[in-house]
Amino acid sequence: MWGSEGRLARVWHNKALRATALTGLLSLSGLIILALVREQTGTKGFLVGLGLAVVPVPLIIAVFRWLDRVDPKPWRNLVFAFAWGACAATLVALIANGFATEWLMTTVDSSSPTGQADADTWGATFIAPFVEESAKAAAVLLLFLFRRRDFNGLVDGVVVAGITATGFAFTENILYLGSAFVSDQTLGYSGIRSTTAATFFIRAVMSPFAHPLFTAMTGVGFGIAAATARHQRVRRVLIPIAMLLTAMVLHGVWNGSATLGGYGFLIVYALFMVPMFGLLTWLTLWSRTKELRTIREQLAAYQAAGWLTPPEPLALSSMRARGIARDLARRTHGAAAARTVGEYTAFATSLAFLRRRAYRGTAGPDFTTHEKELLDRLWERRQTAQPALAHAALSVPIPRPRRVPRPAPGTMPPPFWPAGPYGGGHAYDYGTGQGYGYGGPGTGYGYGYGYGAQPQCGAQPTYAPWGTPPPQGPQSPRTPQPPANSATPHTAPVPHGPGGPESRL
Repeated sequence: MWGSEGRLARVWHNKALRATALTGLLSLSGLIILALVREQTGTKGFLVGLGLAVVPVPLIIAVFRWLDRVDPKPWRNLVFAFAWGACAATLVALIANGFATEWLMTTVDSSSPTGQADADTWGATFIAPFVEESAKAAAVLLLFLFRRRDFNGLVDGVVVAGITATGFAFTENILYLGSAFVSDQTLGYSGIRSTTAATFFIRAVMSPFAHPLFTAMTGVGFGIAAATARHQRVRRVLIPIAMLLTAMVLHGVWNGSATLGGYGFLIVYALFMVPMFGLLTWLTLWSRTKELRTIREQLAAYQAAGWLTPPEPLALSSMRARGIARDLARRTHGAAAARTVGEYTAFATSLAFLRRRAYRGTAGPDFTTHEKELLDRLWERRQTAQPALAHAALSVPIPRPRRVPRPAPGTMPPPFWPAGPYGGGHAYDYGTGQGYGYGGPGTGYGYGYGYGAQPQCGAQPTYAPWGTPPPQGPQSPRTPQPPANSATPHTAPVPHGPGGPESRL
């Protein structure tokens, strides 16, 4: 029952069962949250709070999706993160904060005039940040552990953490805005001077990114851990913990500023929160630029092997060139071709990040299988995507050469290499229009582009491991050699996928 092949292990590895259990847990948490908030605000207050709380959510999610354009995360991951923040994390925070407040009231002298205020201040400054940031960090941890293939670096951590915090702030805003509306109804306030208007201005206009900023620090820690080599175990553990503590400190400073009065709150906002938000924004944009450079560098190996055309690594590392390629495919062959180019771009990006993880020794034992799957999907879409990307590459300036770091010793799985002659060059055009290209017989590669009917492609490469280098011949004068430390797998030929190349495993 308890072994690796036991009954419980089989239940745990059942993905459908895990997804059903998680959906049921989040749904139950959402129903409990709905009942608790409605009990505190009433039906009318709940509806008003819900309508006002939803206003900043599309903007915040759009910002995080824009930051995630290089390698967009699957919607199921983002929906889980938002639901966890809005339901599970909020429920944990409500229950834990309630018990903490009661405990503080028993330890603080409640007979004094300031006893209740002191308990609330201590709870908001020290208890709430610890509880809430820990509850939100659980979603980032779960995606880091169980969706490791979609967690590649700092940008991924920031996006996942930000979406989780957006869900948490959404539910919290319903409670605060609904309670403010009930208070206004009791006291007879209305209009712009009401408590509801003030609460909406502070939480939805001045600080809609407050919770995402705090939790994004935790995401930065997990993102750095995802980009750290496997043998650096201490760093992979300590950095997420340190950044979680940073998120708690930021949250505590923000909550504590409310006790300083109006001017104290504005001073903390202007001198502390705004610079931190700007620093996080710069760090995320810098990391996204680094990801684009990684795509260009890692795809160069597949371009040299014949899977990609020479302009593709350059085009795929530019967001502007990606957009040009999709627009060209849409104008020439319709919306279906544009979707094909988008899919090709996504698979190529995943391939580049997979190879980067292999360089760091974090690719896992399924590197070879996943690499073959991605290459097969690229090959199926090459006729539509490659000519469009070749044209789009002309809009990208050629970058300065940069030294690529060597892989971690003994951790790089053997990549695939063309097994047969491939020196005749690949010619690509976009129909019958005038094409431009380079390369000729025996000189390597060539490509061209024009505008018209069907694209044309050269012969497909075939799989062979580094341990089986391509045969030297008159048609392959520039065959790269495999690294000396790579292992030689078996040599039995195995067909690879529908319409794909042959694999020698």
